Amino acid sequence: MSLRLSTVILPVRRWHEGGKERWQRAEDLGFHTAYTYDHLSWRTFRDGPWFGALPTLTAAAAATERIRLGTLVTSPNFRHPVTLAKELITLDDVSNGRITLGIGAGGNGFDAATLRRADEEPWTPRERADYFGEFLPLLDRLLTEDSVTYEGERYAAYEARNIPGCVQRPRLPFAVAATGPRGLRLAARHGQAWVTTGDPKISATGTPEQSLEAIRGQFDKLGKACADVGRDVEELDKVLLTGFTPDRPLDSFDAFVDFAGKHAALGFDEIVLHWPLPGTDFGADEKVFERIATEALAQL
Repeated sequence: MSLRLSTVILPVRRWHEGGKERWQRAEDLGFHTAYTYDHLSWRTFRDGPWFGALPTLTAAAAATERIRLGTLVTSPNFRHPVTLAKELITLDDVSNGRITLGIGAGGNGFDAATLRRADEEPWTPRERADYFGEFLPLLDRLLTEDSVTYEGERYAAYEARNIPGCVQRPRLPFAVAATGPRGLRLAARHGQAWVTTGDPKISATGTPEQSLEAIRGQFDKLGKACADVGRDVEELDKVLLTGFTPDRPLDSFDAFVDFAGKHAALGFDEIVLHWPLPGTDFGADEKVFERIATEALAQL
């Protein structure tokens, strides 16, 4: 499979003040998928505009025709599988089958505790894995079965109906973000794609070479997880969300081609770039970004 190039559009612009045009521009530039973050607020953007992911994607679906759309990523921090399933089936219908659900266990900080009382402790990494381990299989069922009744430790569903189901059969694809053993097993069992941002321990102080080696180790763990559940690892697409490794692939066209070539050699099928936002951590030259979108893959 040839390398695909996608983008993340952060939901920070009003729809009628440039928001709509950005999604349409992503389609015109030929990106495979345009994703957005599924958060209530996020990092340095917490005190500024930030719009909901699923309404934004619904509007984007109506404003585009070909480009795939998705979250990167949705998590149990403020989602319930029953209501999420209904919204995803609707979104998949509006888009005529162009939705990918990026999904992961989530993390602490930012908006992770927005729905909890002030005296509640944040979930530990183990608790997040516990919630995700129940959330994802239940969501899988909700998107593939007409009626689901389920009672678990953390979630319940009683005759939750999702007729007619997804346009995409048997359901829309899951792109599972994971680096730990439990998350990787979920990706192996339920995912159509696996997502990584690299190794966060290397992001700030490591080198690009160390990052490549760490990601190579993640590939090995993914392969083991797939073998453990009797699945061929080649069945999963491998997706790299950039911006969280020591590399600076948007510094220049040549820098991106070098970066993409090295990561494609590791086995990635899709590389995702943040749409440049001046004055933020994702600031970059938009002309370079657009040249990458239209010309870089031909160099690989």
